[in-house]
Amino acid sequence: MSLQLDRHGWLKPGRGVSLTPSPNFNERPRGTAVSLLVIHNISLPPGELGGPHVEDLFCNRLDYAAHAWFENLRGLRVAAHFFVRRDGAVQQFVATDKRAWHAGVSRLHDREGCNDFSLGVELEGTDVLPYTDEQYAMLGRLTVALKARYPLTHAWGHEHIAPGRKTDPGPAFDWQRFGATCGFLRRSLPPG
Repeated sequence: MSLQLDRHGWLKPGRGVSLTPSPNFNERPRGTAVSLLVIHNISLPPGELGGPHVEDLFCNRLDYAAHAWFENLRGLRVAAHFFVRRDGAVQQFVATDKRAWHAGVSRLHDREGCNDFSLGVELEGTDVLPYTDEQYAMLGRLTVALKARYPLTHAWGHEHIAPGRKTDPGPAFDWQRFGATCGFLRRSLPPG
């Protein structure tokens, strides 16, 4: 089953797809083409999978008292466009036509501020935990849908656009496998 975006950049909700609008976005700079897909990972608290905490973080309703580590996130306003859970379910937080706050201080080649021209996908996981078959399958389907709408020329990890600051999706992510699922050529993927 293919995924499709509506005219505003939202996926059609249904089996394995849910929409949870986040306030953590703004408009892209006028005339900016979306050309980069940024792949991240997240688990909250770190190393713990499942639960509502990622959704709560992206929607500014995280209960900081629920875990001592959450104090590190107090005041943080972030959201990726998409979150792919371990079972392959995808949750969309920001319309693709909008600038989600996922990349932070970042650079691709000579362009700074990757949020301006990118889409962000968070995979539920850690840098060292292998991603699931279901995640690769959904990420591939999602990427095909995004490439049908936007002139994506690169798919890089957060670690590649914010080196020294970020480490995700980490060594557990198989870039060749990902490229094979969605048609990204090696030259479009991170160096290395």
